[in-house]
Amino acid sequence: MRKETSFLVVGLVLGALLAATAFIFLQRASHRSGDASRTVLKLAHALDQSHPVHTAMAFMAQRLDELSGGEMEIQIFPNGQLGSEPETVAQLQRGALAMVKTSAAAMEGFVPEMAVFGMPYLFYDDAHYWKVLESSIGRQLLAAGESVGIHGLCYYDSGSRSFYSIDGPILRPEDVQGLKFRTLQSRMAMDLISTLGGAPTPIPWGELYTALQQRMVDGAENNPPSLLSSRHYEVAKHYSLDEHTRIPDMVIFSQVVWVSLSARQQQWVTQAANESVSFQRTLWQEKTIEALAAVEAAGVTIYYPDKAPFIAATKPLYAQFEGTPIGDLAARIRELQ
Repeated sequence: MRKETSFLVVGLVLGALLAATAFIFLQRASHRSGDASRTVLKLAHALDQSHPVHTAMAFMAQRLDELSGGEMEIQIFPNGQLGSEPETVAQLQRGALAMVKTSAAAMEGFVPEMAVFGMPYLFYDDAHYWKVLESSIGRQLLAAGESVGIHGLCYYDSGSRSFYSIDGPILRPEDVQGLKFRTLQSRMAMDLISTLGGAPTPIPWGELYTALQQRMVDGAENNPPSLLSSRHYEVAKHYSLDEHTRIPDMVIFSQVVWVSLSARQQQWVTQAANESVSFQRTLWQEKTIEALAAVEAAGVTIYYPDKAPFIAATKPLYAQFEGTPIGDLAARIRELQ
């Protein structure tokens, strides 16, 4: 009886190990479907399906299907279904996800150089922003994650981040003092709020509406389309367009999965991504204008504060990074005309 029990235990253990191995294999990003000729790539992100960035990824999925003649498919999982941005990036590194849309700020924990995008008032204007992203600097940062299992695919526009608040507008740097503001899970984003005298409070995007509603924070900061799609305007009725940072979104690919694709498949994915960037840039401009009009119609007051005092108040951040890799990158970006 003991011998039979022993064999049974061993069998159960082996079965569990085989099941776990099979699960991990199935999660690997080549994700072959029932049709062995079709490669399914899982893409996770935290945004609502009405967001223009989601629309751009749906366009990318459509183009990949067309370019590959149905051989490749992108399955999109929005709304943080598969975890927060840092959590999904970690899954991507293991090969459990093929693709992730993330803010460059959330990449700081994986690629420290990405912190440069969180430097306040780094870019002169929209043209300078895209000139940098398309330059050798932008390509260098996009490729910087390969040593940690992250293949940078493309940048998406995510506009400028500005303050929205519950009790009153942020018109001067002093208005931030003593207030709790939700920030990205980024050291640079938190340092910016601290520099202005506020209390940075990193909260996952999907939990922010409740945090605002329950006054766990006094406000947050983001771009117009995100303010609209998140419905945060229902709680925070003051939107101050100080435009303190311009942090791009990124679509990244698992290096584990990327090297498993054929050269032809890699080419299809790259082309679909590049085409989606052009589509997204145009769509973003349209949706930003629409979002500002929509939140204003919903009762939000929009303010246009003088940026000069904010620029002066955040200069200590630049001094803090002088002589560091982040400071050097910021200087190179500022020098690019």
